[in-house]
Amino acid sequence: MRMHPGKKLYKCRLCQKSFLHGGYLKKHTRTHTGKRPYKCQFCSKSFAENGKLNVHTRIHTGERPYKCQFCTKSFAENGKLNVHTRTHTGEKPWKCHLCQKSFSQSSHLKRHVRTHTGDKPYKCESCHKSFTESGHLNIHMRTHTGDKPYKCQLCQKSFSQGYHLKEHMRTHSGEKPHECQLCQKSFSQDSNLKRHMRTHTGEKPYKCLFCQKSFPHSGNLKIHMRTHLTTHGRTHATEKQSTCNKPCAMSSSSAKQFQLQRLIQPQELKMESESVANIISPDAKLLLEKSFGCGLCGKMLEIEKEFLQHCFDHRYSPPDELLIAMC
Repeated sequence: MRMHPGKKLYKCRLCQKSFLHGGYLKKHTRTHTGKRPYKCQFCSKSFAENGKLNVHTRIHTGERPYKCQFCTKSFAENGKLNVHTRTHTGEKPWKCHLCQKSFSQSSHLKRHVRTHTGDKPYKCESCHKSFTESGHLNIHMRTHTGDKPYKCQLCQKSFSQGYHLKEHMRTHSGEKPHECQLCQKSFSQDSNLKRHMRTHTGEKPYKCLFCQKSFPHSGNLKIHMRTHLTTHGRTHATEKQSTCNKPCAMSSSSAKQFQLQRLIQPQELKMESESVANIISPDAKLLLEKSFGCGLCGKMLEIEKEFLQHCFDHRYSPPDELLIAMC
């Protein structure tokens, strides 16, 4: 029995944090010492707390003692059951103080707050891109490593993301779970349904920066943008040896390689008419100042490293001599 109830008499000598019980202090001290006395009998993992070992052991045994009262699902941890239960009750106890949006999990709130702050704490060591979530960084890293851990058991095709495999499996099963409520047409992918809905609504969310034309699909916009942009090497497309006659003397060993790599020269931007030039948007003027243009999709980038990464995302690795800035 404690002589002073409510007082935190057990203080950590390393960080001055205080605790109500000596047992709590003992567990806390292991965060400083790194000691993990509780070892798993099935694998080599060890833990600082006995409770965490018990939870881990259920991975091996398959035990799921926490059962949902609303459905047949069960869980290895009580905390995961609590999170799941909110999908039934609709409870969202975590509220954003900036926009009052509510969430069922504290981790979801943390991710959401980054949409306000712009914080991207997860950085790629290979290309310095940043991400709001660790999972997004893990997926991005596969563009560098080429890792495709999700394999189809029917045709052995591999994918870098789990949902890509899930969508691919529907090409085997013929499943089309996404149905249009207006015409009952069905689709295997949610993105295909969204594109289809634009045929009913007339929505055209992809706008040209130069002439304000709108398109229902991003691919249509990319094709249209090429009517505004003059690219390096367009006249060399059928030549065996391609050498640009611009002062930069950019060259390549084959016309095909040159065409893939062609760099948009911002100062060569052509307007279709005087009236177009007069209504050019501020965003389009900003685009003119960017130095690197992708010859595959028309995207323009300001920083060489970002341009390099963009090329790699296309699965195309341009030679060093072609990676040059604007003339």
